[in-house]
Amino acid sequence: MSRQVSNHNSESVLTIQELAQRIAKVMGVKSGYSPIQASRTHLLEYVPKSQADLPPRSMRDSYLVALIPLSSDLHLQDKYTTFLGYVRVGRLLEDMDIFAVMVAQKHIHNPRLPEGIPSPQTLVTALVDRIDFSDFVPKPKEDIKISGHVSWVGKSTMEVVVWLEQNMYGTWHRITRALFLIAARDPTNTKAAVVNAIVPADDREREILAGGETRKLYRIELEKQHVSKVIPDDEEQRIVHDLYVRTKSNKDVSLMNVVLPSGAVWMEECTISNTIFSQPENRNLHNTVFGGFIMRQAAELSWVLGFKFSKYRPKVKSISDIKFSKPIAVNSLIHMHAFVVFTQMQFIQITVYVETFDPQTGTSDTTNIVHFTYEVPEIVKEVIPRTYQEAMMYVDGRRHFLEIMKAGPHAGPKMLNDDGIVHKSKL
Repeated sequence: MSRQVSNHNSESVLTIQELAQRIAKVMGVKSGYSPIQASRTHLLEYVPKSQADLPPRSMRDSYLVALIPLSSDLHLQDKYTTFLGYVRVGRLLEDMDIFAVMVAQKHIHNPRLPEGIPSPQTLVTALVDRIDFSDFVPKPKEDIKISGHVSWVGKSTMEVVVWLEQNMYGTWHRITRALFLIAARDPTNTKAAVVNAIVPADDREREILAGGETRKLYRIELEKQHVSKVIPDDEEQRIVHDLYVRTKSNKDVSLMNVVLPSGAVWMEECTISNTIFSQPENRNLHNTVFGGFIMRQAAELSWVLGFKFSKYRPKVKSISDIKFSKPIAVNSLIHMHAFVVFTQMQFIQITVYVETFDPQTGTSDTTNIVHFTYEVPEIVKEVIPRTYQEAMMYVDGRRHFLEIMKAGPHAGPKMLNDDGIVHKSKL
């Protein structure tokens, strides 16, 4: 059932559940789980050969809005409410992930596709660049509006900006903004598939598109400078050495003995793990584990670690650089390991590593890495690495924290609203 959105321009919108049903129909996905996924090879003939075969699209063409109807759905209220009476961030992450795919699907338009034939593109979340949270605390008994549009396009990838807002006393309050990178694959999910190019409709769209290109180059440069590929810079090496020196007693010349500095805690003591057995209800449209489910589980595990570490209920400020390296099969054993990797004043940087575990071979394969920045009311203990591996986790965590704390090209675009006008408010 469609609902009215109270704003300067009221319009009837669908709930996110109704939109999910629509995209399933567009993708040709039938209800009910089967361990053997239906073949989509017959759709290969409808995959465009190049972007020239597809008409260009503007950002307005992909703009989408939906409601999370918390005010009227008591079942949803139970699912979305924390024990403190707030909204569960993990549930919102699930909604944003599936909504980003809906936006990307709306962007794709192939006039040559016969009516009734499902879309041949397989859409997967490749990366969540950044999710920033405002200071507004959403309430679990008021509707939440979710909206977004494609903000940049490559040959087979689409950057999608997603916003969450809640109406309180006649005013829409920003909850969060997220940047998703959605990849289009062929029907068998074995190689890339082209999508419609973007032709900006006006100067504002041109500005947003230019920002998307800048963010793409920025992501590439950050990946090149990752600690697993490049030696930390001079400042970072000095910081690591200073941490080591602080663990040495002035009178002890041995390199073996270390002492924990006052007001600090060893990184190896700041970690928790869990194991999840995924079920069919956690699957996406392509019978692999839903990316939003992984984000929710990682978010809730990191929150528990932040609570345990600080003794305060932490508030999430940002989630960044969520990589989806490999799909996870339904029925997988999923290991999640959360570490406090860096702290500064009242901020806690937590990294969660997601692995699939094969009990027959005893081997693990990392599929996702998620970075969380939390804030608590008091100054927290400093975390100290003991090994070189932990030192690199410290450096990586510090980099992510500094990126969150500064404004930069990664921060993301403004967004088109219902009238095609960019929202002027910022997080």
